[in-house]
Amino acid sequence: MKTIRLLAIVEAASITGPAKNLLQFAQLGRSRHVEPPVEVSIAVFQRGDPSQNLFIAAARQCSIPVYPIPEAGRFDRAVVPRLRALVQELKPDLLQTHAVKSHFLVRASGLHGLAPWVAFHHGYTWPDLRARLYNQVDRWSLRAARQVLTVSRPFRDELARKGVPRDRIEIVHNAIDPQWGAQGRTSGAAAALRLRLGIGAQKKIILIVGRLSREKDHRTLLEAVHDLRTARHETGPPPHLVVVGDGPERPRLESSIRALHLGDAVTLVGQVPTAEPYYGIADVSVLSSLSEGSPNALLESMAARVPVVATSVGGIPEIVSHDRSALLIHPGDRAAMTRALQSILTDESLARTLADRAYERILTHHTPDARARRLVQIYRRILS
Repeated sequence: MKTIRLLAIVEAASITGPAKNLLQFAQLGRSRHVEPPVEVSIAVFQRGDPSQNLFIAAARQCSIPVYPIPEAGRFDRAVVPRLRALVQELKPDLLQTHAVKSHFLVRASGLHGLAPWVAFHHGYTWPDLRARLYNQVDRWSLRAARQVLTVSRPFRDELARKGVPRDRIEIVHNAIDPQWGAQGRTSGAAAALRLRLGIGAQKKIILIVGRLSREKDHRTLLEAVHDLRTARHETGPPPHLVVVGDGPERPRLESSIRALHLGDAVTLVGQVPTAEPYYGIADVSVLSSLSEGSPNALLESMAARVPVVATSVGGIPEIVSHDRSALLIHPGDRAAMTRALQSILTDESLARTLADRAYERILTHHTPDARARRLVQIYRRILS
């Protein structure tokens, strides 16, 4: 079969989880890892200077063709003819969209009439009423896609309840390079990062990586850290929490840190190009989310061999199992979070066993090659 030409339409300014997976697939698609090969081009909505866009820079560094679509604002109508002109110029075999905006534009403009349309559904955030309205519109958009790819069974069931035909929904879990995180595990890199952050070599580090938004529920984690530090039975230096990421909840988190008197116990790192170095200093990684899909932060922890405490939501139980490859708790359960963190921080054998078994899951279920082959199977079926 001839090379499949795919045009992906995204809104990305940084290297988020979905962005990582797209770039990863674009590189594997043109290699000998899949048959037939896939040539990926990317259209990116762009405000301001494209040279300041981390995603565009990363794509170009990988020699992936990128086409910025200039827009003056959120509702710039000029975007539609620009997209249409690009599709007519490139003549892709498949259109691929990521997130609410690109889904809506493809359906509302009729672009899905020019090539079969595959929509990636990565889940929804809950920052405000406007975003929740957008989520409702997205379910309308997705009903017209030839194929919807989502990342967990709960997401598939939710989309089906909202009117997306179930027989058009496939589950494709995210993937990660098994060697991801290896550089951060060197003793020199870890010592240098601890020094830069001002965290002593003897302190245990709790790490959370992800967008600072309400569904990530950083508040419960902060409360658990407070309880760990005040517990009478704790031995050794109190743990230190490192928060990697940024988002709309940052002011609330800063307020919670002050209220819980955790100013010297929490480091807010902000947005970084990659979280890889931070896993190199972590003793335990946390996902405290109220809602998740197939979280890249979980896969990163597993690949970096950092034991995980996570909430049993979304696709997380499809990736790890309780007391075998992670410790899973109910969302919002402060006491359970505290106990799970305490167990891993004080029991080196447990921590090592969880990390080793989680890494085995990466090798057997979540490699980029396996994910790329699965996607190409789906694309071949659509085109046939």
